[in-house]
Amino acid sequence: MANDPDPGSEPEEPNPFKGTPFEQLFAAGGPLAGMGGLGALGGLGGAGGAGGPGGLGGLGGMDFNQIMNQVKAMMEPHDGPLNWKAATDLARSTVAQQADPSPSQRDRDRVADAVQLADHWLDTATGFSSGVTSTAAWSRAEWIVETLPVWKVLVEPVAAKSVSGLGSALPEGMQATAGPLLGIIGQAVGGMLASQVGQGLGGLAGEVLTASDIGVPLGAPGKAALVMSNVKEFAEGLDVTEDDVLLYLALREAAHQRLFAHVPWLREHLVGAVTDYAQGLELNVQQMQERIEEQMRNINPMDPSSMQGLMEGGLFEPPVSPRQEAALARLEIALALVEGWVDEVVGQATAERMPAAAKLREAVRRRRAAGGPAEQTFAALVGLELRPRRLRDASTLWGGLRARSGAEARDGVWMHPDLLPTAADLDDPLTFRAEATQPEELTEDAFDEELRKLLDGEGGEGGEGGESEE
Repeated sequence: MANDPDPGSEPEEPNPFKGTPFEQLFAAGGPLAGMGGLGALGGLGGAGGAGGPGGLGGLGGMDFNQIMNQVKAMMEPHDGPLNWKAATDLARSTVAQQADPSPSQRDRDRVADAVQLADHWLDTATGFSSGVTSTAAWSRAEWIVETLPVWKVLVEPVAAKSVSGLGSALPEGMQATAGPLLGIIGQAVGGMLASQVGQGLGGLAGEVLTASDIGVPLGAPGKAALVMSNVKEFAEGLDVTEDDVLLYLALREAAHQRLFAHVPWLREHLVGAVTDYAQGLELNVQQMQERIEEQMRNINPMDPSSMQGLMEGGLFEPPVSPRQEAALARLEIALALVEGWVDEVVGQATAERMPAAAKLREAVRRRRAAGGPAEQTFAALVGLELRPRRLRDASTLWGGLRARSGAEARDGVWMHPDLLPTAADLDDPLTFRAEATQPEELTEDAFDEELRKLLDGEGGEGGEGGESEE
């Protein structure tokens, strides 16, 4: 019969993932077809591998060299859930697409002088002493290298849950049999995620102005750093001198350093929100399969760029769960409180010293609240919102508390996370601790007593800092 198989051909190896979200990946002609059989676990070059009859290199005799190079990069062995070498290489190659001059000695001296003056001004605005131990002027490529350790802390929980969740997406009876293949898929997914993260970091490197520009201290503790190419481009779009822009950004960076130096739990508070986000990651089998099938339909075997689209398109991007939404809300409020405090303290420090401060303050507020294109891209790829939408409300809250009770009361709120304002407080910022009076002396015993009252529900606030209104 016409449909009978060629007597000399080998029978088609069954797809072990039939009926699962991975069926399309390992189906005949799929991008991982050569690894579909359990006998092909020896690697891409084994039977059924890249050069075999069922592999990527033999699909219809078409030239898949470029696709294979991309798949090979994805499949490179790596420690952890995400291929950070691939992510870093891609981020740096993205930065290299435009001029990225190394800062000169003059740039480094200007940053050091600006931060020193900024610290002097901030001494009059907050009781927190300087948190700066060193200064730096970075290129965009240097920003990537210097901030990578913190990005690993922020991104790896999300990546780990994404990769580990793949196994649970399979039917229970298949999980043990498919274990080796899941390891291969995990490597591939780690490569896909690396591609997404690398692009996001490369884009962010072209926009960030300081080490703490996104509200989280990305550099080494105590290192106040500015990305000079981006600072100069930012200054070009404003009717303000570059020196004023540099000083204003140095004030914001130095204020961030003070806050994180004197609030030791704050870093963990922010990272904890990211970890909670990762723990809430849920992979829906049906939705995942539909997403894979949609991505596969967009692949043109003759067009290697379509394979690149697969790696960049968020193939395994799951929907946001209610737990993740709650974690993102906490992260957003925390970032708003950090940025609002910095905004208020810098505003106080520059009120009578810097005529251009009001214009710069508004420019930075708009920029931080809206987020740049790369920041939005990173949020879409990784799922993390890193912009304080409620910056103005938070700044008003901190300023109102200072006006009523003094800078010491304002800064004292940071002594414990349960004292922080909530979303409900930001809805009506001028009433936060409206009955508070300026303390004569904030002793340890006095603080413990006030904290006990707050946690016990006295004074109108409940545990966890009060209940947030929906």
